[in-house]
Amino acid sequence: MTAPRELRTHRLLLRSFERGDIPTIVRLAGAREIAATTTNIPHPYTEDDARSFLIHSDDDFRAGRSVSFAVAISPGGELCGAVGLTVTPAHERAELGYWIGVPHWGQGFATEAAGAVMAFGFETLRLHRIHASHFAGNIASQRVLEKIGMRYEGPSRQHIRKWNRFIDLENYGLLASESRGEKTRSSGRGLSLPGKFAPSRADFLSISTCGPWRLGEFVASTAPFAPTEAAPEGAPVRCRWRRGR
Repeated sequence: MTAPRELRTHRLLLRSFERGDIPTIVRLAGAREIAATTTNIPHPYTEDDARSFLIHSDDDFRAGRSVSFAVAISPGGELCGAVGLTVTPAHERAELGYWIGVPHWGQGFATEAAGAVMAFGFETLRLHRIHASHFAGNIASQRVLEKIGMRYEGPSRQHIRKWNRFIDLENYGLLASESRGEKTRSSGRGLSLPGKFAPSRADFLSISTCGPWRLGEFVASTAPFAPTEAAPEGAPVRCRWRRGR
């Protein structure tokens, strides 16, 4: 189990990963474009890598370190990617990350999934802050983060070494108060979030719940995520998909 409940958006079902997902994970995460736009996904990507991911995602979930949703297209349930939060409970913050398989790029799935999970983080986990980052030059991921209401916070220069070159990260974040449109002392301005992606107007139609959750009570997991290079909408934003421990 890698997520505590299901989230439903207009077009997507966000659910826990299952063993039956392994062949599709291998096929989608095994694309060179995915490895090229993430920090830690290996290429080639094998069944052993996918099994290791599921094992560690389950462990992390139960330890309360993070939560990972499989992104499936409704109706039909075709797996198309992943989205999740890596949580730091002591500071009530989390890092948002996602990746979408290459055949499904350019359809807005990344924005839809990220918006629903950010709403889950603020409204259910009661997080104070959610942040994310992408490789410099990845305009598509920049637009995803802007569409879900995140604010640009500046670069981390040459922060990532990928395939023997250093890459800048572009950093984004959002406070819970900003998601509600309140003013903050740091900015002095309220935030008007764009349309249906505003966390306070969660884009999911229903939530199947397995009980009440609050930060510190939740068992959560995953780390399948890493920063992105330039790629169409759907390429991963900063996350950490690990081969293993």
